[in-house]
Amino acid sequence: MILVIGIALAIFVVPDGWQWPVIIGAGILEVVETAITWKWSRRGAPKVGVETLIGAVGRVVTDCRQNGTVRVRGEIWQARCDVGADADQRIRVRDRENLTLIVDPID
Repeated sequence: MILVIGIALAIFVVPDGWQWPVIIGAGILEVVETAITWKWSRRGAPKVGVETLIGAVGRVVTDCRQNGTVRVRGEIWQARCDVGADADQRIRVRDRENLTLIVDPID
């Protein structure tokens, strides 16, 4: 887009003799902007999967007396709470077994 603007400026605004320097400068700015944007978009690996839930905080959906369901980061999971937790109580994910989260209530 910067290059297109540079070409338009060179054709309609810039006095004679300055057209090519403006187009070359706009081209350089376009390349630099693209390189910076590309590098910035690749700054970190995506964090996905069940492993990223360990340490997350959520709420109990159904009473978790040994087994129940919890909502963590907007998703509902099967959970096991050895201590037990009531519905709408806050929990923290301690571990996981397959797709079952091991949780502890937060006091």
